[in-house]
Amino acid sequence: MFETREQVLERILEQTKPQCPHCGDEMKLWEVPPITMGDGLGWGSPFLYLCFNDDCSLFKQGWDNLKENYAHNASYRCMNYPGTEQFELIPVFSDQGGRGQIIDEQIVAEQEAIKEAVKNGFAMLADCFARQDGPSVLTILLDPSHPNRVRQKAAEMIGDIGDVEAVEPLRNARFGNNLVQKEVDAAISKIHAKNFTRECPFCAEIIKKRAKVCKHCSKEVGGA
Repeated sequence: MFETREQVLERILEQTKPQCPHCGDEMKLWEVPPITMGDGLGWGSPFLYLCFNDDCSLFKQGWDNLKENYAHNASYRCMNYPGTEQFELIPVFSDQGGRGQIIDEQIVAEQEAIKEAVKNGFAMLADCFARQDGPSVLTILLDPSHPNRVRQKAAEMIGDIGDVEAVEPLRNARFGNNLVQKEVDAAISKIHAKNFTRECPFCAEIIKKRAKVCKHCSKEVGGA
């Protein structure tokens, strides 16, 4: 499954920012430019962390290193792949190189928006649970505009209060997030377990767990 840009950003925002191993400064979140790197393989992530400390030893010493060894008027910035301990170097040709892609200010605004959306989503789910309103929980779960944390909680909740009518829309939805999908799969199993049902392996219609013949397609399904 592929994560959208927003889903990747949401996941990264939940992580602690790395510190540059060369100077100890907190690195800044950086949106990769639309052009690929020299090997043509792309950046590997829509967001990276870069150190923009001009007093960083890597940046300060890089000018002389590249001038002496490669005759280039350039230096390096330290780069990190979010969520990993993988640090690499990226060349820059001035102290302003790459600063246009720093998105920290934008991220703060988006982070606050996500936090508010999560807060509101959890409040809606709490109200639905108090009313045992499975259809409303299902609606929240199927709505991709809700943050993944909210949808993950909705998936967990639908397993507790959902009925067999929820199975078909859950099976046909694409959630685009492994954690949400895992909770959905667990919820479906839980719904079947409490209703003593299962899905016909031939027509996918819901049948009783102990049925030997599917009442929908008349195939022999064996008793479970």
